[in-house]
Amino acid sequence: MATAPHHPLAPLERLSAARFDDPVILRKLASSSRRLAELKGLAASIPNQGILINTLGLQEAKDSSEIENIVTTHDELFKDDAHPEGPSSPAAKEVLRYRQALRFGFEQVRVSGLLTANHIVGIQGELERNHAGFRKLPGTALKDGGGRTVYLPPQDPQEIVALMSDLERFINDDGLFDADPLIKMALIHHQFESIHPFYDGNGRTGRIMNVLYLVKQGLLDIPVLYLSSHIVRTKADYYRLLQSVREQDQWEEWVLYMLQAVETTAQQTLGTVLAIKDALFDYKHRIRAGHRFYSQDLINNLFIHPYTKIDFIQRDLQVSRLTATKYLEALVEGGFLLKQRQGRSNYYINVALNRILQNAPKVAGA
Repeated sequence: MATAPHHPLAPLERLSAARFDDPVILRKLASSSRRLAELKGLAASIPNQGILINTLGLQEAKDSSEIENIVTTHDELFKDDAHPEGPSSPAAKEVLRYRQALRFGFEQVRVSGLLTANHIVGIQGELERNHAGFRKLPGTALKDGGGRTVYLPPQDPQEIVALMSDLERFINDDGLFDADPLIKMALIHHQFESIHPFYDGNGRTGRIMNVLYLVKQGLLDIPVLYLSSHIVRTKADYYRLLQSVREQDQWEEWVLYMLQAVETTAQQTLGTVLAIKDALFDYKHRIRAGHRFYSQDLINNLFIHPYTKIDFIQRDLQVSRLTATKYLEALVEGGFLLKQRQGRSNYYINVALNRILQNAPKVAGA
């Protein structure tokens, strides 16, 4: 396959917004927007938003990293989350860094109401644990499975900075382009991946940017819609359509793909959030009925940490180690938790929540 010629990436606002007023795109936009609005409403009904930020963020970190062939298990992730100083695989450490980068980005957007180039550099820095910033040396090329170069992103450091400045303006100035935010999200994602501004972590950074843009635009209150699970399942289409925009200007096909990703993922996430909500209220009612030590702080702990431990209960409930141990052992006896030992540590696994996350994604109503 011949090397694709590189052309300077024009600012996105030079595209005609009218080309996306296509009946097929507008129908898909309507259905994906409805699903997204449903998800926003359901997520808001969970009393403690940290539960969804933590559990779904971990699921996304796993799926997004899998696209980059960084593969780990839920078991490894939850153990590492509960016991970060303990032994774990490099893959698990890398996946947890993804969630940290996501949290960092969400805080920046929440405080500033913006998603800037500096925020994006910070997200990538959290992912890669370095401060390399934008690429300054030539040599980056995107290759296919056979090692052939299919796309050569910008090589000049000044051009990369200028292109990211253009993209920052497009992200934050709603008056530049008269299109729905979901269409703009698709355009932004493609432009970022084509600029490919970093030596490493471009794919994962771009996928974090998707959900942060939806939060910035008010389509979500918290980052709960993650497209990585859909991209994992349709990886060949994802890369083919990225390339068809570069080679044949097929923006419409790309936008349709991303809208479908939003609709499918929102539907699946609705199922997961509903299951978490049901499990949370089930645990709440049964623990309150059967145990005098019930508290809302206890429920929050059990659902923020799929694998909890004595130290977490001590900290969150402000009780002694002996008391925390008694609580957890009673919940194991009641079938709420499963006790697992690793080395010198005991983990207490939330049985219902772990089952939901292991089986995600589910489709609501299926």
